[in-house]
Amino acid sequence: MTRILIVYHSQTGSTEKMAGAVAAGASSIEGMEVILKKAADASLEDLLSCDGLVIGTPENFGYMSGTVKDFFDRTFYPAEGKVFRKPYVVFISAGNDGTGALSSIERIALGFKFKKVYEPVIARMSKGGVTDEILARCRELGQTIAGGCEAGIY
Repeated sequence: MTRILIVYHSQTGSTEKMAGAVAAGASSIEGMEVILKKAADASLEDLLSCDGLVIGTPENFGYMSGTVKDFFDRTFYPAEGKVFRKPYVVFISAGNDGTGALSSIERIALGFKFKKVYEPVIARMSKGGVTDEILARCRELGQTIAGGCEAGIY
């Protein structure tokens, strides 16, 4: 069974809605086990045992949430050398443009040596927030990472 881990943080519910849509998309692929965890609850074992990783965060002060950063901090050294080229994707609910949060996640992903496999989904609150279109893109994001992991192309 292929395992997709979705790690996210949400304060207002926007990122949580997006996480639910990503999980729905990933779950639509046959043979998929989807683990949806708040960043504070996600563990090293979750990271090591997944076949693909999805990171979701609100943009806080132009950065990822502190709770998502904490997940990375808690798992970085224990995971070192054990997650090489693990496929990952990102979704962000952004008060601004999301680029600060995205670049901070991408820098950390380079340190872990993860492999980015799809473009991020960014919901800009100033442009309507978590719209039906954004949720559809989140479902597609989930389907893409799950389908690629299941097919063994990532």
